[in-house]
This record gives sequence, structure tokens and C-alpha cells, in this order.
Amino acid sequence: MSYFRKILQYAIPYKRYAILNIICNIFYAVFSTLSFIALIPVIQVLFDKTKRVTAKPVWDGLGGIKDYVTGYFNYQVTQKVAEDEISALLFICGIVVLLFLLKNIFGYLAAYFITFLRNGVLRDVRDALYKKILALPVSYFSEKRKGDTISRITADVNEVQTSFLSILELIVREPLTIIFTIIAMLMMSAKLTIFVFVFLPISGFIISLIGKKLKKQSHKAQEENGYFLSVVEETLSSLKIIKGFNAEDKMQNRFQASTNRLNHILNKLINRQNLASPASEFLGIFVIVIILWFGGQMVLVEGSLDAATFIAFLGLAYNILTPAKQISKASYSVKKGNAAAERILQVLETPSTITDKPNAVIKEDFEDNIKIDNISFRYEEENVLREFNLKVNKGETVALVGQSGSGKSTIANLITRFYDVNEGSISIDGINIKDMTKKSLRNLMGLVTQDSILFNDTVRNNIGLGKDDASDEEIIDALKIANAWEFVKDLPKGLETNIGDAGNKLSGGQKQRLSIARAVLKNPPIMILDEATSALDTESEKLVQKALENMMKNRTSIVIAHRLSTIQNADKIVVMQKGEIVEEGKHLELLQKKGTYQKLVEMQSFD
Repeated sequence: MSYFRKILQYAIPYKRYAILNIICNIFYAVFSTLSFIALIPVIQVLFDKTKRVTAKPVWDGLGGIKDYVTGYFNYQVTQKVAEDEISALLFICGIVVLLFLLKNIFGYLAAYFITFLRNGVLRDVRDALYKKILALPVSYFSEKRKGDTISRITADVNEVQTSFLSILELIVREPLTIIFTIIAMLMMSAKLTIFVFVFLPISGFIISLIGKKLKKQSHKAQEENGYFLSVVEETLSSLKIIKGFNAEDKMQNRFQASTNRLNHILNKLINRQNLASPASEFLGIFVIVIILWFGGQMVLVEGSLDAATFIAFLGLAYNILTPAKQISKASYSVKKGNAAAERILQVLETPSTITDKPNAVIKEDFEDNIKIDNISFRYEEENVLREFNLKVNKGETVALVGQSGSGKSTIANLITRFYDVNEGSISIDGINIKDMTKKSLRNLMGLVTQDSILFNDTVRNNIGLGKDDASDEEIIDALKIANAWEFVKDLPKGLETNIGDAGNKLSGGQKQRLSIARAVLKNPPIMILDEATSALDTESEKLVQKALENMMKNRTSIVIAHRLSTIQNADKIVVMQKGEIVEEGKHLELLQKKGTYQKLVEMQSFD
């Protein structure tokens, strides 16, 4: 329950609904008990003339409340019977119906109010999870399965929301119904009630054994659910590769293995859960039979209990069975909810390693230089950069080249603070980027990556991602600079055309030019191009290269290069190898050195 208690904090804004639910549940429990008690005078007066009361009872203090209430009700019924027995019967039936009606009205109102609490918590937990996902550093998701994260924000949150109804039933409605029923039973016959409760703990113990492993199996089911969602997500994003390599059967087997495991876990989980209701009902009926045997002797042999009271007592005893079954079901639901809450809290309580300092600087402009001072960076146990130094002056274009694994993209990730350096510092205009707010740091930068990351939305909304209030003129100007207006204007709906999932309605070159237009519209002083042309064909590369040249005018640019055409006009080319700088200079200077750079040029390999 520890995890579930933490999730319950999200119910605080909706406490008024919880209070109204509790009030309605109290009335539900009261009328549930009264509806059976009302049968006693009915049976006594109608079918046993010796029980009729002709004199109005006198109040004799709280000690005689039972006799007064019973006597008064019997007196009223007797009066009705004296006038007309059929009318009296109708009157009594009306009272019983009214009590059951009130019980069900309050039952509905309790469910009505709890709906607002459950759905409010569902929304707030989802919002908190999504906000946390956005706040967590990129490194957190590098080894996480997307499907598992999706499962936590969907299936697990739904499980917690369902459990909210169970927990309020567990702690309010059903216990109150049982308590009020027991009080009524004690008033009728303390001896018979005590006899009943000798057997109830035995029943409770047997039921608890059924649910012992429920939480563990729920956790397994939720983990497996996350895995198969990951398989689905990977399949949808890699469909061309799967088909191109004839890997449909392999992926099908992988998916079926997951669904088979989930099927096996759910069968065990649901069968164990389904056992709770019949087991509790059987044990309850067993207790009823014991009452019939023991109570029957009290009526027939001892004469210490009248028949009408015994019949009502049986009804009340059976009235305990329904809430007892609900409590057993609710306890299982809460165990499942607790397992789901644990998975949700694993995300919510993950500390974000990249945060703003309390007194972080809001930097609004770029004036002088970017300085990378003796930085080192490790990913887990692997050294990616060692004692790396670089200075980029305002207005310069600096290109980083080197073979795969040399640390080029890591530099881009560190400057944008997607990751933090282990040693050394990165500063802009002399201010350490860790001392700036992340928002103001990233406002200074535009980012164009190798993969054109676009959204299933219109051209306008994709371009305006970093500038919500952009006018049509500004968007069109950005598209022209990026050499993208030439194809956007011919799209069916122009700027309002939906480009499909990940922009799949467009070619690679078109997607990349939209990415460049998005960066241009943001109009940042610093531009970071992470292998922006590496995935393009020659024709598209020329268009994109022209767009990049347009974009880099009057800007400070850090270019992670894949092809010679991208970097030969750079003010400075930095040649990297295994996380260190091995050469530095302009294109012609480096060729004359006939070193690593020349070999890369000859191989045309900067990847």
C-alpha cells in the first residue's frame, strides 16, 4: 500500500468529492441495515397476534432504545392493522420499498461523486507523468523501451484509477455496512452474533491465501504489457526494414512470444482473482448454514429467540456477505493498483540530473564566444571525450569532422545541455551553461539533426514549433530561406497540409528542408547542425546545402560534418579522433598537412 498512498496525494484537490462520497456511503450503509430490520415488526405483527402493541411505548432513556424503537414501530403497525390488515400490509411494503430506494439512491450518489475524483486523479497523474517525461534528461530514455513508458502512462494509470473506487469501498462503504449490520445483529442476539464471528476469521484467512501472489503477478503482467507495446512501436517505425529483410515471420514470432507470456500471466492472475468471489460466497453460505443450525435451536428448542427476529437476523447475516465479497475483490484490485502505482512512481520519483540552479541566469543574447574548456565525458564506463578544448567566436562557422565514434555528436549534446559534462566546463560569453536556465540556453540555439524529426501535423505547426505567434509571412520567409517554399506552395492545402506520421508524406530532402525552416523561423544566434545532409541523395543535398548556407549567414554555427561540401568553407575545421582533437585549421591548411583530414577527404568519410 505504500506506493498507493503516495498516489492518493493526487486526490487532495478532489477531497470534497471524497467527503460527499463518504457521507452518501454512510447513508447507504444505514438504509441497507434498516431495510432488513424493518422486516421484524412486519413479520411479528402480521403473523403473530401476540406481538401486537396497543399502547404507545414510553421513552425510558438510551438503555431502552431497542425496546422503544421496536415497540413504537410495532404500535404504528398495530394501529394500521386494526384499521385494515390489507392497508397495513401495503403500508409496510411501502416502507420496505422506500428504505431500499433510499439505499440505492445513496449508492448511486456515492458512485456519482467518486467519478469526479477518479477521473480527476487519472488526468492529474497522466499530466504529471507526461511533464516528468519532458523534464527527464535524454540519457534516461537511451535504454528504456518506448512501449514500457507508454504502458505506464496508459495501462498503469488506468489500473490506479480503477483501484480508487475499490479503496473507497474498502475503507468506507462496505466496512460501514458490516459494522451497522453487526450492531443490529448484536441488538437482536449477542449470543448468535458471537457464534457467527467464530467462523468469519477462518473464512477471511482462506480468502487472503488466494490473493497472496496477486501483486507480484500484476507487476509481471504490466511489464510484459510494456514489452509488447514496444514491439508494436518498433514495428510501426521500422516497417520498411522489416519487409525489406523479409523479417515478418521473425517479428511475428517475437510478438507472439510476448502475447503468449502475457496470456499465461493473465490467465493465472484473473483465475486467482475470479476465485475470490465464489470462495467468499461459499464460505459465507457455510456460515449461514451454521447460523440456521445454531439459531434454529435457539428458536425451536430454547425459545430464547423469536422466529421473526431470527429471519431478520438471517437476512442481516447474508447482508454481510455482499460487502465481504466486495472487500475481498477490492483488496485484490488495490494490490493490482499498488503494483501499477509502483511503476508510475518509478518514473515520477526519478531525479532529473539536469536542472536549473535556484539562481540560474536568464541569458537573452549571444555577444562574444562559446568556450569549451578541458571537458571530459563518459557514457557509463566508456570515455567519449577527454580533455577537449574549443573556442567558437561569434559569427564563426566551426566544423567538427571525424569517423563514427569520435565524439562529434556528443559535443552538440553537451552544448545544448541534453547531457552534462563530467569534468571541465562549457560557457557562453563567460557564463557557465550550468548557471543559465535551460530555457534561455536553448532559446539561443537552433538545432537541425540528421533525422528530420517532424510531427503528424500541418506544415504550419511543424515550422512554428519554436515560435507560436509566427505570421504567415514569417513562415513563408523561413521556408524560402530553407528552399522549401517551392514544394510547400504546391501541396494540396499549402501551409495547412498534414505531412503524416514523422512527415512520411514527404521525401527525405523535403523533410530536412522543413527542419531547416523551423530553425530559421526561430532565428537563434547560434546554429547547431548535426550531420544535417548525411541521409540525403546528391540532388537533395545541393538544395539543402544551399538552404544551410542561407541559414548560416550572420550566425555562429557548429557543424557536425558528414560530407566535404558541408564544411570546406568553414572558418575552422576541427578533426576529432577517439574523443580528442588531432588537427585544427581551414580546409586548405589541413590538406597541406597531409594528415588525418586528408585521409578523410580522400575517403569522403566524415561519418
